Amino acid sequence: MITFKQLEALYWIAELGSFETAANKLYMSQSAISKRIQELEDSFGVQLFDRSKRQARLTEKGSELLEYAKELLEKRDLLVERVSSSEVLVKRFRLGVTELTALTWLPALVERIRQTYPRVHIEPSVELSSDLFRKLGDDQLDLIIVPDVYDDARFIVTPLKTVENAWMCAPHLAPARSPIGLDELGSYTVLTQGSSSGTGLVYERWLSSHNVQMPRTLTSHNLLVQVGLTLAGLGISYLPKQCLAHLVDAGTLSIISTKPGLPLIRYAAMYRLDRQMGLNGYIAQMAHKSCNFSKLLLNRA
Repeated sequence: MITFKQLEALYWIAELGSFETAANKLYMSQSAISKRIQELEDSFGVQLFDRSKRQARLTEKGSELLEYAKELLEKRDLLVERVSSSEVLVKRFRLGVTELTALTWLPALVERIRQTYPRVHIEPSVELSSDLFRKLGDDQLDLIIVPDVYDDARFIVTPLKTVENAWMCAPHLAPARSPIGLDELGSYTVLTQGSSSGTGLVYERWLSSHNVQMPRTLTSHNLLVQVGLTLAGLGISYLPKQCLAHLVDAGTLSIISTKPGLPLIRYAAMYRLDRQMGLNGYIAQMAHKSCNFSKLLLNRA
C-alpha cells in the first residue's frame, strides 16, 4: 500500500537534493527516509533514484512518479484545508514579504493568522520583490506581498494599501528652493533600490519616462542601509514618507519636493491561480485587513 509519507519522502528528496537534508526537513533519520523510498521501489518494482550518482538524482520512472506524487499531495492538502476547522488545521504556510512589510505590519498579520489558524506553522521569507515573484512561480512560496508591478495571468492579485515615497536627504544637502524640477536630481548622488526591488523598478521606469538622467547612483537592496546612507549625507533617496516622518520631524532628514512628485506604490498579496481553493485566499484577505505602512516597528520599541 502506497502512503503519503512515502510520497512526501520522494518529494522532499527531489526538492532538496539529498536524503540527508530531506530527513532533516521531515524530522526523521536518514535510514528511515531511505526505508520509505525502498518501500516505494518495492511497490512499483522500479528504481526511483540513480544510486551511481553522489547527489539524489531521479531516474526516468522516478521523475514520472514525482509528478503524480505532487498532484496527490496537493489534493491531500486541499482536502485537509477545506474540511478541517480553522482551530485544528495543521500545515505550513510559506509567506514571502519585502523588507518594508517586515519592518511595519508583518507581526500584525502573523498574529491575525495565528488567532484564526493556531496550528498553522508560518515560514516567513524576507527578500527582494523579484526573488519573491520567482519563488512564487516555482511553487517555493504560497503567498507573497510585493509592490503590484508584476502582471502575470498565473497569479491572483489582492490589492492592498499604497505607500507614499518622497525624495529625502540629510539637511545640509537640501536645495535652497522647493519644489525643484526632476532634471535637477541629476546633480545629486542618488541612492536607489535597483530594478530587483518592485519600488525601484517602478521609479526607474517613471524617471525614464520623464527623460531624467542620473549619472551618479548607488544601489542598495536593503532599506535600512538605504536610510542609513541617506542620513550620512551620501546622497538623496526615495524613502517611505509615513514611517520615516519621525526622522523628518526631528530634523535629521529633509524632504525634497519635486514637480512632478513621485507616484504612489500600490502593494498587493499574490498567490498562484492553481492554488486558489486553499488557505491562500483567506490569508490574502487577512493581509488586506492588516496592511499598515505608517510606522516602523523600531519606533515602537
